[in-house]
Amino acid sequence: MKHIALITGVTGQDGSYLSEFLLAKGYEVHGIIRRSSVDYRERIAHLEGTPHFHLHYADMGDSMSLVKLVDLVQPTEIYNLAAQSHVQVSFDAPEFTADVDAVGVLRILEAVRTNHLEKTCRIYQASTSELYGKVEEVPQNENTPFHPYSPYAVAKLYGFWIVKEYREAYGMFCCSGILFNHESERRGETFVTRKITLAAARIAQGKQEKLFLGNLDSLRDWGYAKDYVECMWLILQNDKPEDFVIATGVQHSVREFTDLAFRHVGIELKFEGEGIDEKGICVSGPEHLVGKALVEVSKDFYRPTDVVNLWGDPTKAKAKLGWDPGKTSFEQLVKLMVEHDMGKVAAEGAAEKVRTNLAEYLEKGIVK
Repeated sequence: MKHIALITGVTGQDGSYLSEFLLAKGYEVHGIIRRSSVDYRERIAHLEGTPHFHLHYADMGDSMSLVKLVDLVQPTEIYNLAAQSHVQVSFDAPEFTADVDAVGVLRILEAVRTNHLEKTCRIYQASTSELYGKVEEVPQNENTPFHPYSPYAVAKLYGFWIVKEYREAYGMFCCSGILFNHESERRGETFVTRKITLAAARIAQGKQEKLFLGNLDSLRDWGYAKDYVECMWLILQNDKPEDFVIATGVQHSVREFTDLAFRHVGIELKFEGEGIDEKGICVSGPEHLVGKALVEVSKDFYRPTDVVNLWGDPTKAKAKLGWDPGKTSFEQLVKLMVEHDMGKVAAEGAAEKVRTNLAEYLEKGIVK
């Protein structure tokens, strides 16, 4: 049977890795994009023009566009990765978050039913560890009670339960992957891990003076996004539709991530103080940085309700799907991200130098 995948959120971190993964397996891949006057497709630019990779305009807030697209593509698998996925932003835009992250899931399910594909199309829903929120047990598994602690988490909880309802009510093969934090060099620059690795690179190269963070004690289970998309695929290849926790089973603090990222650029930090007064002082590295506070805590980055202890148990995914959550270690993940951002900052510096020199040459009349 021909494998045809439809991916929402194809321009995101997960969408780009999943597209590469499925194309390598011989799939015909279709992605949903929204019209924008600003280029936001850098993560998938290398795939455009590739045989069997197609992009279509539609929107998670427009049910008719989804119905038409599902009818056109006739997918055998749908991966719903689209979301307003920033927890802090969900406090600022709760209604938009609910429309996309909650009702958007319903629109996908109904698009499949409207086109009578219930028996031929399998659906993966990207759920989140934020469902556990104010955690009631550690580590968290498929049976741990949910306690969402942000508008984002509440919206995602609706998405989780409506998938379960359609599975039971209509016999649809639809599943949720409860993904714990998964990062990569393609992670958005506003997310804390990428913010840390970029800051470490910029500080090491003299492009930034200081990094401001929120709660350094927050604990997360961080994995590599490129590994996690494989598990998404495995969930839809399972004999029956089930929900799975996708995690590494290893936990680290924001402070640990920060310390390791700075070590990879040749800077050793010593953390002093507590809470809002905590600082990361450079004790080893470039001479001009030694003794300076390079990391500080800011109240601006604290959430109204903060999730502080996420830790996943991937036992079920390992046993039933044969997935290996330890393929990329925490240390390897941080190194990959830092090395990428060191190169990115260096390239930006080189480009800036060229622009400056060109401006000087134009001013002096050396070039016209």
